[in-house]
Amino acid sequence: MPSSTRTRRSRILFAAATTAAAALTVALTVTTYDHTSPRAARDEASGSVTGDVDCRRAKCVALSFDGGPSPTTPELLDILEQNGLHATFFVQGKGHIAKYPDILRRISAEGHEIGNHTWNHQRLTDLDEADARQELARTQNAIKKITGNTPVLMRPPEGRTDRGVARICRDLGLAQILWSVTAKDYETTDSALITERVLDQTHRDGIILLHDLHKGTVPAVPGIIKALEQRGYTLVTVSQLLAPAKLRPGMVYRP
Repeated sequence: MPSSTRTRRSRILFAAATTAAAALTVALTVTTYDHTSPRAARDEASGSVTGDVDCRRAKCVALSFDGGPSPTTPELLDILEQNGLHATFFVQGKGHIAKYPDILRRISAEGHEIGNHTWNHQRLTDLDEADARQELARTQNAIKKITGNTPVLMRPPEGRTDRGVARICRDLGLAQILWSVTAKDYETTDSALITERVLDQTHRDGIILLHDLHKGTVPAVPGIIKALEQRGYTLVTVSQLLAPAKLRPGMVYRP
């Protein structure tokens, strides 16, 4: 075999080996986290469910809203009250809790579930541990000061989490809640499209993610509620969906 051919072949083999080694390194260093589904959490739990809805038997889906409170939240609260429903609100600190404390008090007073959605809506996985902790702790303290209650749920911005975030959440007593349905209502004001996207993605034990601060979302909610109920769904909070499971701080719950 000519030396030039041997050299080219050696280079190819070396490049292939380098690529394989790099891929193996990436595979071994991919960050993972502990997670479970609503159904699995319920199946592992014992005891009875308090309240009118047992999602082990009913066809449940959880309704959740991120990013508030905002000026559109009172209209949403009126809609939920008219339909006899409660939802889970993952609220944000800067520009929301700090700006609309009275709306947050109303959310709490009307029996809705309140979760932590950080102070500045930064990706927690991009921050060092001290800053990520501050994003959550500051929001925890503000919610408690306004409502008298400390949240036990959080939703990481963009759903970005890892073992470091989980460790902080364990320290703060927060279970992490992801979702299975998103209307991407941050990119459209078309309420009919938002409704269509939600209905297309919703299945039993799902968690719906909407943002009550976006223009097209709240007008879509009555139609979403009506259509889901016609399909036999019972709309509940996240904690109702998981009951009788005891929420584990740090654990990621995702359908």
